Amino acid sequence: MLDLKLLRSDPERVKAALARRGAGGEVDELLALDARRRELLPTVEDAQAERNVLSKRIGELKREGADADAEIAAVGKLKETIDAGKAELEAIEGGLRELTLALPNIPDDDAPDGMAEDDAVVIREVGEPPQFDFEPRDHLEIGADLGLIDMEAAARLSGSRFAYLKGDLVLLELALVRFAIDTVRAEGHEPVVPPVLVREEAMSGTGFFPEAREQTYEIEKDELFLTGTSEVALAGLHADQILDAAELPLRYCAFSTCFRREAGAAGRDTRGIFRVHQFDKVEMFSFVEPSRSQEEHERLLAIEERILGELEIPFRVVNIAVGDLGAPAAKKYDCEAWIPSQRRFREVTSCSNTTDYQARRLGCRYRPGDGESPEAVHTLNGTATAVGRTIIALIENRQEADGSFSLPKTLHRYGCPERIPSR
Repeated sequence: MLDLKLLRSDPERVKAALARRGAGGEVDELLALDARRRELLPTVEDAQAERNVLSKRIGELKREGADADAEIAAVGKLKETIDAGKAELEAIEGGLRELTLALPNIPDDDAPDGMAEDDAVVIREVGEPPQFDFEPRDHLEIGADLGLIDMEAAARLSGSRFAYLKGDLVLLELALVRFAIDTVRAEGHEPVVPPVLVREEAMSGTGFFPEAREQTYEIEKDELFLTGTSEVALAGLHADQILDAAELPLRYCAFSTCFRREAGAAGRDTRGIFRVHQFDKVEMFSFVEPSRSQEEHERLLAIEERILGELEIPFRVVNIAVGDLGAPAAKKYDCEAWIPSQRRFREVTSCSNTTDYQARRLGCRYRPGDGESPEAVHTLNGTATAVGRTIIALIENRQEADGSFSLPKTLHRYGCPERIPSR
């Protein structure tokens, strides 16, 4: 949610910033409703005050046995004014809420222009893609041959885009999760296992609704939604709270299963476990003072890069273009791993600075100092590891001609095998 004071004071700057991401057409309508609300409120409040005075006068006149018909008639007219005003205010409030929830965050000046995925700017490449003396196979062919990935059985059970992971891949997943949590916890993030079912207010509060509603599984009977990221639950930890400045930064990491309908993604990455409806992830989340959010953003990115580096995965870092940002993000970095079978880099982690956008919607504030008015905190999120996509990168980059693959030393101490042999 954008700062209404900023919208009032500098609407042209806000509209120009939002236009970079193809949005902002609602600003004028929003401001018109806001102006009408501010005009109408004193009218209703004055009428209520006048009615209270007249009601008191009517009581006095009746006790004196005097005629109060004129006052009673005036109170009746005031009631009509108040009722009509309240009804209009209620409609205005609903319109304002709908418009403010629809507006995305103001993009950072450093976010590149452009509306497509290809408009992202490459910041750096880390590591060298492997050179094979054979034609590399994709993760599904390798995993299925080894009996480690079963898409067919999962399709019979649940439909398309689900998978069974078996045997050593289960140990690999558990090792990845524990490695990521240990790494992030050492950086000051408190581990959390959060709920994955949340109310609509949590989805709206984090900015996923209305934009991503079509991507979300809904449990209609219970009015709950399955989250596509634990960012939602972590952001809700301090909803409607006023934090002390001395408490900040507050940092968390969560392990959860995530769910996405992938509506509109027909034909995209349907092979294997790259784009599935259910996947596991370790997510980082930070609550910080506004002056520290840019620094925190770079810090989260550095952790993501460190994890990929220790896993010996070749990757690159890209700065996402404004038109490809999700509604809450002001700026987002993606880390993209090299996928040999596709001969290109693909996203495996991302981290976003959502500035005060989520905090305003969730009512999460902090008090800068004694006696000072509360202000919205800044929130940031970042993927420590997206398990399925990381497994893909590991299998494909470390494959051998006989269908076996090795795994990095970093994971061995977490119970992961050193090598998964061919059959």
